[in-house]
Amino acid sequence: MKQNHLASVTKVLLDIMFYGGIITCVSLPWWMKWLGSSYPSFQEFYTQMLFIYGGAGVLAVAIIWQLRKIFRTVLRKNCFVEENTRSLRIMGCLAFGLAAVMACRLFFIITPATLIIILVFLVGGLFSLVLSQVFHEAVNYKNENDLTI
Repeated sequence: MKQNHLASVTKVLLDIMFYGGIITCVSLPWWMKWLGSSYPSFQEFYTQMLFIYGGAGVLAVAIIWQLRKIFRTVLRKNCFVEENTRSLRIMGCLAFGLAAVMACRLFFIITPATLIIILVFLVGGLFSLVLSQVFHEAVNYKNENDLTI
């Protein structure tokens, strides 16, 4: 029961992040203008930063969408399915894309935070791809067990 409660709470948090991410992506031009008043580099590279953060935001929302799909199967207590394998593989590719988009920021502004974000999403992408292979094997074992019963 406790484990299902944790998954339910996590699902709600993912839903909040998903819809909050959409709102943030849509309102990004206004946020960038506002940040430009405090950070001159955002004003100087407004268009470039808008595309970089907009692209990163869309990729992040897509990652959260895939996580939400996975959590639906967890809540149904049927998580070892091929759909989750695909979602993990897609998440890995999206994470690599997000790292690449953030690497573009290095052409305009180099900060330690940007380097850390790139590293985190590269590791996250690798982790997702490896986990998708693990899930694929688990799905195969599950399917073989289902056939023997």
